[in-house]
Amino acid sequence: MKFLKDISIQYIKGVGPARKRLFRNLGIESVEDLMCFFPRRYEDRTKITSVLQAQVGEYQLISGKVVDHEARKSWYTKKHVSEVVIDDGTGRIFCVWFNQPYLDRYFKPAARVILYGKVDVYKNRLQMVSPEYEIIATDEDQSLGTGRIVPVYPLTRGMTQRYLRKVVRRCLDKYRDDATDLLPVWLRNKYRLSSIKRTLENLHFPESFEMQESAHRRVSFEEFFFFQISVMKRRMSVVRKEGTAHSISSKLINRFAGAFLFELTGAQKRVIDELAGDMRARPPMLRLLQGDVGSGKTLVAVFGCVAAWANKKQSAIMAPTEILAYQHYRTVQKMLDTAPFKGLKVALLVGSLKKKEKGHILDQLKSGQIDLVIGTHALLSEAVDFKNLSFVVIDEQHKFGVRQRALLSRKGNNPDVLVMTATPIPRTLSLTLFGDLDVSVIDEMPKGHGKIATRLYGIDQAQDVYKQARTLVESGQQAYIVYPLVEESDKLSLKAAVKMFAHFKANEFKGLRLGLVHGQMKKQDSDMIMEQFKAREIDILVATTVLEVGVDVPNAGVIVIEHAQRFGLSQLHQLRGRVGRGQTQGTCFLIADPSTEDGTARLKAIVSTLDGFKIAEQDLAIRGPGHYFGRHQHGLNELKFANPLTQIDILEIARKEAQEIVRQDPDLKDSLNIMFAKIIKQRYPDYLEMVEAG
Repeated sequence: MKFLKDISIQYIKGVGPARKRLFRNLGIESVEDLMCFFPRRYEDRTKITSVLQAQVGEYQLISGKVVDHEARKSWYTKKHVSEVVIDDGTGRIFCVWFNQPYLDRYFKPAARVILYGKVDVYKNRLQMVSPEYEIIATDEDQSLGTGRIVPVYPLTRGMTQRYLRKVVRRCLDKYRDDATDLLPVWLRNKYRLSSIKRTLENLHFPESFEMQESAHRRVSFEEFFFFQISVMKRRMSVVRKEGTAHSISSKLINRFAGAFLFELTGAQKRVIDELAGDMRARPPMLRLLQGDVGSGKTLVAVFGCVAAWANKKQSAIMAPTEILAYQHYRTVQKMLDTAPFKGLKVALLVGSLKKKEKGHILDQLKSGQIDLVIGTHALLSEAVDFKNLSFVVIDEQHKFGVRQRALLSRKGNNPDVLVMTATPIPRTLSLTLFGDLDVSVIDEMPKGHGKIATRLYGIDQAQDVYKQARTLVESGQQAYIVYPLVEESDKLSLKAAVKMFAHFKANEFKGLRLGLVHGQMKKQDSDMIMEQFKAREIDILVATTVLEVGVDVPNAGVIVIEHAQRFGLSQLHQLRGRVGRGQTQGTCFLIADPSTEDGTARLKAIVSTLDGFKIAEQDLAIRGPGHYFGRHQHGLNELKFANPLTQIDILEIARKEAQEIVRQDPDLKDSLNIMFAKIIKQRYPDYLEMVEAG
C-alpha cells in the first residue's frame, strides 16, 4: 500500500489540518496508517436489550432517549456527579458518571443514546455506573453504531468512537479500492485468505464475527509470513557461508565427559552430540540452547570452547552483565582445572578493567595466546581483534538483540554461534523470536541438585517467615532476603533493602552475620560482599535483584522474597533458582500482598510448579507476548496484529511457505519474489541490514 502511505490523513473528510494532530497521537499519519488501525474489540449491537428485560449483575447493551439530566456534587465525597435518565419505551435506567463534568454538555433532552455497562439496583431503581456511551445524532451514526457489529477503537483525548468510525468509513469508501494486495493470488487461494479489500472491510465493519475472524486470520498470516521470510533470509545468509569444519572425535567427547567428578545428565550428553554435529559441518552453526536455572547449560557451552581449542581455534562467551561474566569466568576456570584441559588459557574482558590490563588481553587475543575470552558488551568493541575465532557463546540471549549477535560473529571467520537462555521460551515464541536458530533443550536436572519448596505468606505473617529463616540459618544454611527497592520510597510503602538491613541487624537476626548488596553500590564493594558470602563469612545477604543472574552459592538454602507481587514471574523463578543448588533442599519464602488479578495469578503460578517451561507458558498467558521480553526484542514489536501465543497454527503454515520461498530463491531475485524483498526491506530495515552487512 505504498501509494496510500503517501496520502496524508488530513485529506479525509472530517479531519483537516487541525484534527490531523489528534490522529498523530494515535500514530496515524497517512491513509494507510488509518486503514491498518484496527479495532481493539467489537460490540454486537444486533442484540440490544430492553430496560424491561435487563439482567441485574450482567453487562448489557441498552438504547434509549435522554429524558432527564442532573449535575450535582456528592454530599459525601464532594465529587462531581453527572446523572442521566434513559427511557427506551419499556422502562427507565439511571446512568451515573463521577468527576466528568464535560459530560453535562453532551446529554441533551431527547438525544438518542447507546449504553454498555453493568446493570445494578440502587434505591430500588436500575442503574449503570460509568457505562460506555455513544450519542446517535445522524443517520450515519445510526448505520455505524446500531443494529450491527460495531468496532471499538483505541482513542486519544478529544476524540470519540462516533467520530473515528465516521472517518474510517469515509476513508474506506474513498481509498479501499486503491489498497495493494501484498499476498499473491496463489498463496491466498491455497489457504483461502480473503483479498485485502474484503479483509479491511471486515476488520473495521464486519458483516459477522466469522467474517471478522477470517479477516484477522488473513492479516496475521501476512505479518507472520513476511517476518518469517526476513528470519529465513537471515539464516540462509549465514549458513551459505564457509565456516570452520571442526574435527571432533568421540574420544574428545568422552574425555570431556569423563573430566568431571559427576556424571553428565542424559540431556547434557544429547545436546553435546547436537553441538558436535553442527561444529563438524562447514556451514556456521546457529543454535539456541534452552535450559532451566541450574540445568548445566554452561558445561555444554564449555564443551564447544574445548572443541575449538582442540582445533587450535579461539572461542568467546558474552554475558549481559559484569556480575554474570565474572561468574562464568570463575565457573569455567574451575571446570577446566583438570589435567586434559590444563593448556587452555582463559581471560576475562569487561569494561571495568584497568587500561593496561585490558591492553595486555587485547594483544594476547590478537596473537592467539588466549584461547577463550569471557566478557560483556566490551567484546563488541572495535579494539577487540581475534586471531582465529571459531566458536561464540551468547548468554541470556533475550538481553541482546540480533544486531549484537551479528557484530560478535563478524569478529571471526563466520564462527559457530550458540545462544543460551535460562528463561524458558515456549515453542510458539521461539519460532517467532529465534526462527533462524536450531533449538536444543536441556530438560533434565543434574543428580543431587536440591529440590526447592516454595511457600507463600501474607505481609502480616512476615515475622513467622523470619523465625523460620533464622532456624534454617542456625542449622548451617545461608539465606538471601530480596527487596524490589534499595531506598524507601514516598510513593510506595515497600520495605527497602537498606532500611531493613539495619532493622534486621538489631532485631530478628541479631547475632548473625549480615551483608548488604544492591545495584547502587560500587562494584568492588558489592564484589567483596559476594565473596564473603560465598566464603561463608556472611550468614544472611540482604539484596535487591542484582541476585537475579550470576550468583551461585551451593550452601545458600533459603531465599525470602519480600513484596513478591512486585516481581515478574520469570524474575521470581530466576530468584528462586539461587537456592537449592547444593545437595540440601532449598526453601523459597514469598511475602506478598497482591492487589491485582495479574499479581495473584503470578504468585499462584510460582507456587504451583518448579518447571520453568510451565512457568513461561503461564507468564505468557498473563502478560502477553509483547511484554514477555521487554520492549526491545526483535520479532515481537513488529507484530501489530498477529499473536504467536494464540495463532501457532497460522504461524506454522506461514513459516512453512516462507521457508520454501527462501530455500528456492535465497536472494529473492525471481520476478515473483522481488516484491517480497521490497516489503521486508521496508518493514524490517535493521534486521536485513545485518543480513547484507553480515
